[in-house]
Amino acid sequence: MASQKQEQRLSFLATAIPPVAWIVVFFLAPLAIVWAYSFGENAGLTEVDISGTFANYERALQPLYLGIFTKSVVIAALTTLLCLVVGFPVALAIVFASEKWRAWLLLLIMLPFWTNLLIRTYALMAVLRTEGYVNFTLGWLWDNASWFMTLVGLEPLGDFTPLQLLYTNFAVIVGLVYVHLPFMVLPLYAALDRLDKSLIEASLDLGAGHLRTLYSIVMPLALPGIISGIIITFVPALGAYLTPDLLGGPDSQMIANVIERQFKVANDWPFGAALSFLLMYATFAAIALRAYFSRGKTADGHGF
Repeated sequence: MASQKQEQRLSFLATAIPPVAWIVVFFLAPLAIVWAYSFGENAGLTEVDISGTFANYERALQPLYLGIFTKSVVIAALTTLLCLVVGFPVALAIVFASEKWRAWLLLLIMLPFWTNLLIRTYALMAVLRTEGYVNFTLGWLWDNASWFMTLVGLEPLGDFTPLQLLYTNFAVIVGLVYVHLPFMVLPLYAALDRLDKSLIEASLDLGAGHLRTLYSIVMPLALPGIISGIIITFVPALGAYLTPDLLGGPDSQMIANVIERQFKVANDWPFGAALSFLLMYATFAAIALRAYFSRGKTADGHGF
């Protein structure tokens, strides 16, 4: 018996050691080095003296960087809200679609993951630029409206002025929603797919309308998927770098762009490390807060 337990223990260790070693060597160790850099100062062009100082964190809490961090949180929160508003009906439609179409609809949701983010971002730039498809469509509608007004004897419209959509906060939010929408749809679909559809039928049979059924039955039962989708969308949106860098202007930069400049341009690795870990601390705090309240609700018998 003891020999069998020892064999099981050895088998478990043989299976667990390679992935644990991989995580330690290629994830935890580099993370620990960057964390140690956040308590250091530059000692030369390529050297960092880890002196235990908190000056980098004090500098990161200055109004300039707090403002950028706050703006990043607001943009990430707005992106998450828009993804929820758009993604919930999409997930609901996929759940109630026929078996034949459900697989194809899920494929369309996951299809963007098969394309490089850089290519998708450049494609969006082609859509939003001054000579892009959005302005081309608006210009065509404007010209036709002007022609129709002339036809009926009204004063025609003037020349169409293309909208400045690219390199704005609007473009950044559109890009973030475009990139992160699948992260919201898939958890919502997983939660709604487990929904007991007889509850919806009972609600409708008892006289509740579709909107009341949605808010009183569907959304409370889908709450685990909603919370998971919010976290999965908000966290990467908060740390997004490529989208605001390519689609945003000078006033549209987020905290990840500031961190990148500290490492690549300013060569201030200690300050960049401090900014990075402040972002990680905030992310971990949000996840821990969600886990705490979820555990409390479950313990009281009111959770999911």
